[in-house]
Amino acid sequence: MPSTADFPDVRRPDAATVLISPWLVPEPRFQRPAADAVLAAWEDQPRPAAMLALATFLSTDGSHVLNYAQWTDDRAHREWVRTRRPAAIAPIDEALPGIRRPGPTRYRRYRSHVPEERPAARPGFVATPVFATTGPDAQRALADTVVDLLGRARVPGLLGAHLHLAQDGGRVLNYAEWADASARREFLAGGTADRLRAALDALPGVTAVPAVPAEHTDPATADGPARPSDSGYQPYKTLVNVPSPRPR
Repeated sequence: MPSTADFPDVRRPDAATVLISPWLVPEPRFQRPAADAVLAAWEDQPRPAAMLALATFLSTDGSHVLNYAQWTDDRAHREWVRTRRPAAIAPIDEALPGIRRPGPTRYRRYRSHVPEERPAARPGFVATPVFATTGPDAQRALADTVVDLLGRARVPGLLGAHLHLAQDGGRVLNYAEWADASARREFLAGGTADRLRAALDALPGVTAVPAVPAEHTDPATADGPARPSDSGYQPYKTLVNVPSPRPR
């Protein structure tokens, strides 16, 4: 049987592939049922050993659930998609119609900044700033800039910043763990954030983009949510199929 946790071990060394995918819901009240449904689907089926963990997060604007899946390799995940995914997803669509799935982006974690004084605490808030990049060189330059600048600063409430590089070279996602949302708001209003924005603006081939790509979202209507503009999340539940080899 899998175990459950509040949040994933982002730095586990056996997770060579990370799949991050938003599920857009028709109304905020569908967030928890959608997250519970995807976790239940995994609990109710045989799970390959290559599937390490699946974490779910609720966007603070109520528009979507973010799924953060850790696998040992791409091949195993692609085989699961080919052979098992349709049967796993069908009951969710039947129970919760109207969910839209832009599809996952394949990432690998590249570098992390974790303050030495980080307390052993559950993150109360997760932010995922995303950037479009023109290739691997731009990806690494962005990630290195973020980690190096944060390493020279003291940011109250920041528990960790984990830079993920898309495998196609086109995106970078910063999975940032915060003590709470107010800590992030204070950071965004301060000098360190200003210096970070200036440093990233000076990098060639780097552009900030929405957490959910615009082509996958619709204008606000009575039938659906507006384009998500907020990359903030509340950690919800994590299914752990294979315990992390790293002590936490």
